[in-house]
Amino acid sequence: MSAIIDHFESDGIEIAYRFETAEGQGFLQQGALKKPPVLLIHGFASNFNINWVKPSWTQTLHDAGYPTICIDNRGHGQSQKPHDPQVYGAHLMARDAVRLLDHLGIDQAYVMGYSMGARITAFMLHQNEKRVRAAIFGGMGINMVRGLGGSAPVAEAFEADRPEDVADPTARSFRVFAQNSGGDLKALAACLRGPRVKVTPEMLGGISTPVLIAVGSRDDIAGSPDDLQALVPGSKVLHIPNRDHMKSVGDPVFKKGVLAFLSEMDHLHSRD
Repeated sequence: MSAIIDHFESDGIEIAYRFETAEGQGFLQQGALKKPPVLLIHGFASNFNINWVKPSWTQTLHDAGYPTICIDNRGHGQSQKPHDPQVYGAHLMARDAVRLLDHLGIDQAYVMGYSMGARITAFMLHQNEKRVRAAIFGGMGINMVRGLGGSAPVAEAFEADRPEDVADPTARSFRVFAQNSGGDLKALAACLRGPRVKVTPEMLGGISTPVLIAVGSRDDIAGSPDDLQALVPGSKVLHIPNRDHMKSVGDPVFKKGVLAFLSEMDHLHSRD
């Protein structure tokens, strides 16, 4: 078994993706799959390799029998990186993700997003809920709705000549992470300066799909997962002990909790 990395066009933008399955080319025909695929959507300034492959998420899911689809969001990873702020926004990235399912001939998938990827997943549920079998919001609690206090300082950090010139420590840490990850700083700044379409309580209140909210207990970026749970009908919370926003990603508690949730969803659907 080997992963395949390819591109497709979404609304004029080249989007990179990676898929991996034990069924080989049968992946393109959902009826040939033993289990539904898991679509993985990474966070801001990351990419599918850093967010999902290196922390062994794809291997963990493969070992449990799940095919995986990873997307590089527009402006990130191996996808096209426009410098126009107007082509960005979680609502547009959600459409990229659905078009990727269309491209692969997948009717429905489990969807797990981390941080910005969780916001994208929320928009997927709002725009095309029938395509989402169940969802995991990773690294994002109530700040999905409240926001993170403005993105301008981080955008300015990406536009600075050097990381040393950035006074705000959080903004500087994002700049250093993006730079070390090989990100296009101008594209990432444009992503932050794009239209800020909000996830609203009304959007979340209309979700009928099962949702797991997984957040580290020391994650100040995400905000309270319990407060977010109160807005999402029937959702569940997974607390990841003693982990901050960055270190939660590959934590064994996170992986074990997600696998348990997916197994529960498999049993639920098998009774339908």
